[in-house]
Amino acid sequence: MSQRILRALPLLVSGALFIAGCKDREITSYRIQKEKEAAAALPSAPAGMAGATGELPAGHPPIGAQATAPTAGAEAPPPAALAWSAPDDWKTKAGSAMRRGSYDVPLDGGATADFSITAFGGMAGGLVGNVNRWRGQVGLAPLPDGQVAASTESFESNGLKFTVVDLAGQAGGAPTRMLAAMAEFGGEMWFFKLTGPDAGVAKVKPAFLEFLRTVKPR
Repeated sequence: MSQRILRALPLLVSGALFIAGCKDREITSYRIQKEKEAAAALPSAPAGMAGATGELPAGHPPIGAQATAPTAGAEAPPPAALAWSAPDDWKTKAGSAMRRGSYDVPLDGGATADFSITAFGGMAGGLVGNVNRWRGQVGLAPLPDGQVAASTESFESNGLKFTVVDLAGQAGGAPTRMLAAMAEFGGEMWFFKLTGPDAGVAKVKPAFLEFLRTVKPR
């Protein structure tokens, strides 16, 4: 009995090895098939992109890698700015989206005048348009185009040319004066405007003009 088992043993071992070999081949075949399917799923290099060896040019991102969105350009530099020095008794107050500077200017009798600094792109209406707009704000009729320049005075300081207008009229039923100046700088038109009671603003006109002479490129 044992001799028959011993004689059959080589056959059993060979059979086991054969079965194991078949299983290995099945597993190997299965893995190769999966690899082929995965390779087929990858996008191929565009025509002309791969070299003779099938490799991509140096520096080219891997095929199938997510493209990076273009980097947004650097923000445009802020507009050129002006700097100035206000008198000590001018009180800085909260500005607004339009104002580059804002002050309360004390007048005699405890009254105050409003001083604003604004800037707009380009010519912002030009000399005639702005002077006549300001005239309307103090209840004055517009001037013919040819007479507007004669109603202004000009001077230069710190490389800037200021055009100044002094307007006295009525606003809200009260005597009102406006001192306004405009100067072009950095592709913008800058406006400096002081508005308040007629007599009080007239008295601080020298301080207004002196302030303008402190304005300079930052």
